[in-house]
Amino acid sequence: MAFVPGQPVTAVVQRIEIHKLRQGDNLILGFSIGGGIDQDPTQNPFSEDKTDKGIYVTRVTQGGPAEVAGLQIGDKIMQVNGWDMTMVTHDQARKRLTKRNEEVVRLLVTRQSLQKAVQQSMMS
Repeated sequence: MAFVPGQPVTAVVQRIEIHKLRQGDNLILGFSIGGGIDQDPTQNPFSEDKTDKGIYVTRVTQGGPAEVAGLQIGDKIMQVNGWDMTMVTHDQARKRLTKRNEEVVRLLVTRQSLQKAVQQSMMS
């Protein structure tokens, strides 16, 4: 999925709802992110054209809340609880995901396999 500044983003998305795990005073999501508009997109292993500055899932803890909800390494996070995540810094994304007063995080993600499946079905 190529991103062109100033143009609408078209993506096949999947809804994922993660119920945070409480560990003491902490709420755990069970995944890590990479990317952001303040990061070097050429270092993003999930960007096909090495220009995408989106937020990507870089690690998912086995058996953790994110894995149970269906999140996968390489998923691109498009929204968090209704907030657009396509043009945010890494720190803004981290803060949006880890808000203390939110025990449930609702994501819209896109992944390569979803995009390819839709493209193949349209060609059939």
